[in-house]
Amino acid sequence: MSAGTAAQEGPRVVALGGGHGLAASLSALRRVTRSLTAVVTVADDGGSSGRLRSELGVLPPGDLRQALAALCRDDEWGRTWADVVQHRFVSGGELHGHALGNLLLVALWERLGGDVVAALEWMGRLLGCEGRVLPMAEVPLDIAATVLGADPARPDEVSVVRGQVAAATTQGRVLGIQLMPERPPACAEAVAALRAADWVVLGPGSWFTSVLPHLQVPGLARALLETQARRLLVLNLAAQAGETKGFTPEAHVEVLLAHAPGLKLDVVLADPATVADRVALEDVVASAGGRLVLERVGVPDGSPRHDPGLLAAAYASIVGGGAAPWR
Repeated sequence: MSAGTAAQEGPRVVALGGGHGLAASLSALRRVTRSLTAVVTVADDGGSSGRLRSELGVLPPGDLRQALAALCRDDEWGRTWADVVQHRFVSGGELHGHALGNLLLVALWERLGGDVVAALEWMGRLLGCEGRVLPMAEVPLDIAATVLGADPARPDEVSVVRGQVAAATTQGRVLGIQLMPERPPACAEAVAALRAADWVVLGPGSWFTSVLPHLQVPGLARALLETQARRLLVLNLAAQAGETKGFTPEAHVEVLLAHAPGLKLDVVLADPATVADRVALEDVVASAGGRLVLERVGVPDGSPRHDPGLLAAAYASIVGGGAAPWR
């Protein structure tokens, strides 16, 4: 790629996460750069993804599907295909609750002999995606969460809760996570993307089940520590019932740093409406070598959802060096 082409494409950005948080980030980032890669968690064990994973032994496709849909163009083709792959069947039979995009991904994996990356490339071409989607690992993973008070009758007892859904919905306080199997091999293409990136974006999303799992994959964690890319952490707009109930913004950063010893951050982005103690948050961010940026990024109605336009403007200011979003 020539220098002129690279400038036209925008900075090389890799976004780590899963679920709705990553989808919101990708919807904004694709307005800022055309050189975008999503690295997606593969530990979901609920709903359509969990059923397909259990029955066929495949990667849970749901978070990968959501990332692909978020990268669809904002035109008739893109909007139509985004709706189609997100479509869920409603029936009294076995198809009930399945998302069409999940089935399509699994069909591609089977057709291509289990080549996960190639199948995602084919799906991206069909949808006309503005960016690339990769799994963080090419084997399905489980989350083992260490939880305080998982049993309300024993609030002081520490136990291990296994599974993404169980960890996300526990009534206790999640203290930390591990992946099963431990030390899984990273997707090689994801590692290469991290090492070649200009910026790496972590968050927003379910902290213990979408953001932190990447740090438990040794190849990804090492690449994240060693990459020459700058690192941007995007904080959530609210604590999440179950996973992070009662967490302050600074607690989110502290937990992330505890799971990634030695990780340096360049920028932490937060919505000012979510920050009760700016000094405390600035101190934690500074301890990781970063600076705090406060920008309005939530939807105007005050619900804990990121506004794609506002988030894109914040990304353009930070990642794009102040350049205006593509559209």
